[in-house]
Amino acid sequence: MMELPDWLDRYAVGNVLWYAKRLSGNDTLANDSHQAGPYVPKDIIFSVVPSIDRRDIKNPDSWLDFYIDSHSDHVRARAVYYNNKYHGSTAKSPRDEARFTNFGGIESALLNPESTGAISVFVFRRDDEGVAIDCHVWVCSSELEEEIVEDRVGPVEPGRYRVWTPGTVRDGDLFVQAAPRASCWLSNDEMPTNWLTKFPSGLEIVEKAVALRPDNSLSPDNRILRRRDCEFDIFRSVEKAIELPNITAGFSSVDDFIVRAQTILQRRKARSGRSLELHARAIFIEENLVENADFSHQPVSEPGKSPDFLFPSQSAYQDSSFPADQLRMLAVKTTCRDRWRQILNEADRIPRKHLLTLQEGVSESQFREMTSAGVTLVVPDRLREKFPKPVRPHLQNLESFIGDVRSLAART
Repeated sequence: MMELPDWLDRYAVGNVLWYAKRLSGNDTLANDSHQAGPYVPKDIIFSVVPSIDRRDIKNPDSWLDFYIDSHSDHVRARAVYYNNKYHGSTAKSPRDEARFTNFGGIESALLNPESTGAISVFVFRRDDEGVAIDCHVWVCSSELEEEIVEDRVGPVEPGRYRVWTPGTVRDGDLFVQAAPRASCWLSNDEMPTNWLTKFPSGLEIVEKAVALRPDNSLSPDNRILRRRDCEFDIFRSVEKAIELPNITAGFSSVDDFIVRAQTILQRRKARSGRSLELHARAIFIEENLVENADFSHQPVSEPGKSPDFLFPSQSAYQDSSFPADQLRMLAVKTTCRDRWRQILNEADRIPRKHLLTLQEGVSESQFREMTSAGVTLVVPDRLREKFPKPVRPHLQNLESFIGDVRSLAART
């Protein structure tokens, strides 16, 4: 079987279209949604299987070979446009969606609940007319493989996807210049002058997102998701303002291009890993939790150990007379599929670890493993439905976690 770097190189040329995403609980069979295949936007399916883009017949379909090279698997899957909305459907929610189906059930790496949260790369090989000949797929099985993919395409975050075509500029390209899609996209004259010469820090961008999306009437769960979307738009608009002139000017050598590309990719990865933590801190403060009295950000629990948040404070944690059952630790990780184990050795006095994540689901077996290790997942309400039904009652939302912290403070 080919190694991932070689696989990526092999399919980075020619008339191909890449589609990369993290598999959600609705994509796999983790939550029994029976969607029967990973979600791919309708416009992408229509672009590679144009024969089904029609409304004159009900549920037009076509078949395509999928080679899941990461797992040495081959399946002939069905591309189908469910269009009963246009054929007199009396259903409460008539369908108007296209999907790939028939991947073979739980034995497929694409549908296996254990793949929930994994980055998957779909490479559609196309003929001269742009019609898909087949599709080669890699489902990442480790954090290392995900890092290799993200080094190529940038961070792949839960609920978002990347699209890339060699030689063209499309959403997800390294130097994509996305058109403004929300009011959080900043024009150059809306940015502080110093942002145009030196890329702002993650904290500065988060503070700008808070200013543009105060959303004080919303719950902490909805607030953090809306602001993170806003912050992503701000980040990309600043990236365009700073990097586009350099790209337009060109490069004197391939090495110069690679250095610039790596700088951009590393900045994107750093932003992805840090921003959720900064948004959480902002919301704690808005919810009247006082830093260093009700919570500590990036404290030291033991020598060499620094959890993201301790409650009520680092000093309380380090006071051996302070009751351990009134301490809380919150780790923050955008994705948790492989990374959740990293938090187990943080804050030794606190056996029950809380982990805030935006991952769209986990398998039941992985959730049992987390629970057995003493990890409680904190998941924004809007993402709860992405998790298996047996798991949902055991998830805590952000608002509930904050309420728990407040009740502990009232007891001290």
